[in-house]
Amino acid sequence: MSGGAATDPSLARLAEAILVPPFPGTTVPGWLLAALDRGLAGVTLFGPNVADPGQVATLTARLRDSADEPVIAIDEEGGDVTRMAHRTGSPYPGNAALGAVDDTGLTTEIYRALGSDLATVGINVNLAPSVDVNSAADNPVIGTRSFGADTDLVARHAAAAVTGLQSAGIAACAKHFPGHGSTHDDSHHMIAVVDGDLEQLRRRDLPPFAAAIAAGVRAVMPGHLRVPGLTGGLPATWSAAAMTGLLRGELGFTGVIITDALEMRAVSEPHGVPEAAVRTVAAGADLLCLGRDQDEQMYLAARAAIAAAVTAGRLPAERLEEAGSRVSWLRSWLARARDTAAQAPSADSAGAGQAGLTAARRALRVFGLSHPVADPVVVELRPLGNIAVGAVPWGLGPWLNGNVQRLDTGQDEAGRAGAISGVLAMAAGRPLVVVVRDAHRHPAARAVTTALLAAHPDTVVVEMGLPVWRPTSGAYVATYGAARPNGRAAAEVLGLVPA
Repeated sequence: MSGGAATDPSLARLAEAILVPPFPGTTVPGWLLAALDRGLAGVTLFGPNVADPGQVATLTARLRDSADEPVIAIDEEGGDVTRMAHRTGSPYPGNAALGAVDDTGLTTEIYRALGSDLATVGINVNLAPSVDVNSAADNPVIGTRSFGADTDLVARHAAAAVTGLQSAGIAACAKHFPGHGSTHDDSHHMIAVVDGDLEQLRRRDLPPFAAAIAAGVRAVMPGHLRVPGLTGGLPATWSAAAMTGLLRGELGFTGVIITDALEMRAVSEPHGVPEAAVRTVAAGADLLCLGRDQDEQMYLAARAAIAAAVTAGRLPAERLEEAGSRVSWLRSWLARARDTAAQAPSADSAGAGQAGLTAARRALRVFGLSHPVADPVVVELRPLGNIAVGAVPWGLGPWLNGNVQRLDTGQDEAGRAGAISGVLAMAAGRPLVVVVRDAHRHPAARAVTTALLAAHPDTVVVEMGLPVWRPTSGAYVATYGAARPNGRAAAEVLGLVPA
């Protein structure tokens, strides 16, 4: 192959065959349809692409009109991370709740229902499940996205989740290889460092990926993670030792390696997204997600950078062809799976929603609550947002007609003191319910909760994150997640709605 990236159509086609760019809005732009017709692998959908299921079904049908079973990927973990239900909250509890129940049959059922929902609207690849072992309680990016802190538990539920999704005709993608659960930083902002050496990684973090591979997972997503003794100063995304040596060699994975968003600062900040794309393909990745906020120009720049790297000899053409071959294999599998799923009985959406609530009820843990609360003052302590989760509704508001007090724990100490006084005034003679989310990671939330309990000892604390920190007094309810059914289950046990 020869010639510049701008003039060699064969290089452009090879590069397009491994890209799944985003696009703005709820309709497909013309440039994307033209790219699909030329051989673009597919697209990645995000919350801004989703208005309602009918609109998504129309959008995906339009994509399929322009290509033979393109990859249509979405990050739909259930629980706290949802794109399809970003306006209301997911109808399914997330991994932490499923891990708390520890019923692999239930995990398979929930992921099959979630996969059926995606298949109904024409999505065929789910960038889930997260199979990270959340061994660091203060992990800022995984938390309730993990099945738990025990390796064996996470491994068996990883396999169950993969089985459930793929039985619905949806390709699962186990993430974030080789394991994001021991990190103390968010890889959206920097290269997160995996705690421990390579042998500890093998014992603690790799078994869930091995279980997912044994269950037939079609894709694996590496994280932008640095692993001492394996990747040197590089993130796993750029490390052939991690992707080619460890994932493909040691674990024997033969499916598609799909990148995490290349706009994340861990890989984009040093050299830009296009160069991140080149280095990621060179290390062994097959399918490149550019990230939510990228546009047509960035897609063209990534395509040109990949083609130019081949021309310059920095990226072997064989590596690019190998990646394209794996993507082609995946698309063939998706077509077969879609045909098989179309012949199966359609899922009962009402039944699927009930399954989510049933799971959330089973995950609930209640301590010291002797009777329902009547006419309570409900205060939600709002932590800082998380990029992976996004701005998704959560809390008890839907079952109180929105009648909750929201307190921003990010304000200064004087502001918090004034807010506490105001809450106590409203709660005079009434029950008080304080809703927190990962209070163990937020000192201000713990301080406010402790102050409210000191002045109002019968306060009920509802933890909608991980129940790592628990007050020494008062009733306590742990939901293991903040999805809609988790909130409903908590509202039921508090007596705010009938069970």
